[in-house]
Amino acid sequence: MEKTASPIASKINNVFIHVSDLKISAAWYGRLLGLPVNLEEIESPVYNIPVTGQTGLTLDDHTFDPGFTLRPSKHVLFNFYVKDIDEAYAFIKDNNIPVVREIERIGEFAYFNFEDPDGNVLMICNC
Repeated sequence: MEKTASPIASKINNVFIHVSDLKISAAWYGRLLGLPVNLEEIESPVYNIPVTGQTGLTLDDHTFDPGFTLRPSKHVLFNFYVKDIDEAYAFIKDNNIPVVREIERIGEFAYFNFEDPDGNVLMICNC
């Protein structure tokens, strides 16, 4: 396939997660990632999770979009990286977060899926 010029960079800039309650979701993702969250500073319609790396993570409650209907994704939206899959799994279970797919191990690669407060499916993997 021949490479063609494009004004679009081959980089994922930001991931949006649609939520029903911005403050509840911000607190939940903060706990999940071990990040401090000041709920008094959160204002609709969006909250940007202070993640590291080049790809951002934004929670969006669609306050200004009255026609929006939340439809949680039952397919994995993205994954979080971990060094120790078993430690991450224990953390998820200890925090009563629903696991929707148990740990799968394929050689050195391992992953599992879980749900956020709105039922969006996310993944944790070690690669």
